[in-house]
Amino acid sequence: MTAAATRPVAIKIDPEMKERVKRLADARHRTPHWLMCEAITQYVEREEKREAFRQDAIKAWEEYQVTGRHATAEEVDAWLAKIEEGQDAKPSESRA
Repeated sequence: MTAAATRPVAIKIDPEMKERVKRLADARHRTPHWLMCEAITQYVEREEKREAFRQDAIKAWEEYQVTGRHATAEEVDAWLAKIEEGQDAKPSESRA
């Protein structure tokens, strides 16, 4: 992102939090602004991954409801154990 594409945004934090951010920024030899931008970036990236995982789970549940196809934990464990042993194992067919 270029500097021209950024826009200032104001957030309200209490004085205690402001001081905590300043102390941490000083300890990291960074500015409070950098620290807050980094925190927001990490939070948004983590939450986007969490939402993608949630959407994948919803799709898997919907597919299961339509097809009834599934594999038990034991079947998956056995398949992964073969792979760990170096075998060229293919997963067993899902059961309906």
